Amino acid sequence: MAADGQQHILAIGGISAGLGQRDDLPLLIRHALALAGTGGAPRVCVLATAGGDDPATYLRQYARLSQYGARVSHLQLFPMPNVADPEDLLLSQDVIFVGGGSVANLAAVWRVHGVDRIMRRAWESGVVLSGVSAGAICWFDGGTTDSFGPVLRPFAAGLGLLPGSYCPHYSSEPTRRPTFQSLVADGSLAAGIACDDGAAAHYVGQDLAEIVAERPDASGYLVEPDAAGAAVERALPARLLAAGP
Repeated sequence: MAADGQQHILAIGGISAGLGQRDDLPLLIRHALALAGTGGAPRVCVLATAGGDDPATYLRQYARLSQYGARVSHLQLFPMPNVADPEDLLLSQDVIFVGGGSVANLAAVWRVHGVDRIMRRAWESGVVLSGVSAGAICWFDGGTTDSFGPVLRPFAAGLGLLPGSYCPHYSSEPTRRPTFQSLVADGSLAAGIACDDGAAAHYVGQDLAEIVAERPDASGYLVEPDAAGAAVERALPARLLAAGP
């Protein structure tokens, strides 16, 4: 549970280049664990639903997280749940971390199994929720997605724990910024937050508390429609996370 008893979501735009295949635990994920304030042994459950429950993803996350003293578990839904009581598993965690992939498939599978309802209960009870890319969009009303093909489209079937929309990979993928701005401008998506790879939006309750970053050039942005039918982007200040031991 969160150290301060509040509701926390850390929505990560993407892991910085060079960290994706290494065994190091990225600073942004370490920050999610620190929010639990358990003194170094948080209970962490990993979900890779958006990637089809790829076994390699789970092996990599077990290896990374266990190096930092985390007590790791996972919830697998393909081809069937790997635990008898997913609700008991998820509600007993300090941190839930959701990986990237197809947010549309994630949302559909979660709803079939009732995981959307369980996630809301976990959030309300103080479990720290975090995720990257699809695992960040899912907490919002919607966002930009390539779930339906290589051309980005709007996705509006998120869990709605956080209001508005979210766009990951904002500066690293050439079509993300213009597509997100266009979708916000025409009303396909509500105004929202975008994050670069290496940056994350930290929410306390439903309020944006801060943008945190694992490198100096990563940031977050507020994107809103304007009166002229376009979109306005405002860069948000980001707090650079210390590398630590």
